[in-house]
Amino acid sequence: MLGDVTQTTDSAAAGPAQDDGRPVDRKPSRLRIHRAWIVAVVTFVTIIGGAAFNSLPGLLIDPLHTEFGWSRGEIGLAVSIDMALYGLTAPFAAALMDRFGIRRVVVVALSTVAAGALASVWMTASWQLMIYWGLLVGLGTGSMALAFSATVTNRWFVARRGLVTGILTAAGASGQLVFLPLCAWIVEEHGWRPASVTVALAALVVVPFVWLLMRDHPADVGLAPYGGAYVEKPAPARGAAARTVRVLFDAARTGPFWLLAGTFAICGASTNGLIRTHFVPSAHDHGMPITAAASLLAVIGVFDIIGTVFSGWLTDRFDARRLLAVYYALRGISLLFLPMLMAPTVHPPMVFFIVFYGLDWVATVPPTLALCREQYGEDSAIVFGWVLASHQVGAALVAFLGGVARDVFGSYDMVWYASGALCATAALMALVIRRQAQTPRPVVVAR
Repeated sequence: MLGDVTQTTDSAAAGPAQDDGRPVDRKPSRLRIHRAWIVAVVTFVTIIGGAAFNSLPGLLIDPLHTEFGWSRGEIGLAVSIDMALYGLTAPFAAALMDRFGIRRVVVVALSTVAAGALASVWMTASWQLMIYWGLLVGLGTGSMALAFSATVTNRWFVARRGLVTGILTAAGASGQLVFLPLCAWIVEEHGWRPASVTVALAALVVVPFVWLLMRDHPADVGLAPYGGAYVEKPAPARGAAARTVRVLFDAARTGPFWLLAGTFAICGASTNGLIRTHFVPSAHDHGMPITAAASLLAVIGVFDIIGTVFSGWLTDRFDARRLLAVYYALRGISLLFLPMLMAPTVHPPMVFFIVFYGLDWVATVPPTLALCREQYGEDSAIVFGWVLASHQVGAALVAFLGGVARDVFGSYDMVWYASGALCATAALMALVIRRQAQTPRPVVVAR
């Protein structure tokens, strides 16, 4: 009922209907909030709910190793399956949203995440960890990945796209900020199973908000996108899987795609795969309590929000290629210093690293999405989904290899240094992405 009331109100605000049913543009009241911002808020909350599970892997490596005797490499493999499927699902999710609508896809995705998190409570073998954590949660969170944000931004916004992209990207960090300290406390005081149940409930709580308040397209409520002209809602796109694969093959024939995919793979390797998965156990190796290390990750989430929103603002104003080069270079330098900062207690240099790294965490997303939009136009959401897949493949490799390196070498130092070198490579790759030639606008001569 709430959704129906909101829809009627928005339709009325758009103005009286023309003979063909299309609303007449009318200057909105200054006090009226455009429906696009409501959709953006719902998207933000949804990503927080879906991202809650991403807070768990780094916290549970040691408890699972202690309880079941599974190696860190084995646990890292399950996390890598989750991250890889998260990425590989994203481009198909964007196409499925075109076919079935955003609401339906997201509700199913949230339910899948909750099912995987709850089922993990009863697991007794490592293969079950790979099914529940890897398969179910990977598919569910992948359907709410950054391609979801790209789809919402492309449909509902013309103006402020960079800013909105930054805000929605920061939702994942907000989830980390909310759930990391909470889950760390639950794991420390009550064990890992209640933490998994908490994450499942967080995903389920978001479902009613999505169903009642989310709309698939501005035309559903008789509105134009924010900052743009009214457009009719396109017919549902059939052959979602075929279209997704076709877009991949078309994009793969262009150089910018491989450069964007390569830089974003390194982005994933140096964030989700490295810091999110292995920072807590690495700090714990040096005597730092799990709750303290998790709190540091939560602080990364605070500054991630600031950095990502600011990056979106910068993307609306500066060359996205140069922004990416700066972000990756600074990230690489900070990782090279991290092994020297590990200690049993939190000290000022470590706090500086956390703040610095947090500002840079996913600041790469707004300029990467902007370059996808510049290069691939209407297919940019799906192309970005494939670029995001490379991000998660990079994350998956480091989540697995980082655990193996810890088992083999007894420390994570080699992983920090290798990731710093990779970030330097990404900075160089970003600078050689070519500009897309712009079609000149026709000049109208007054007669």
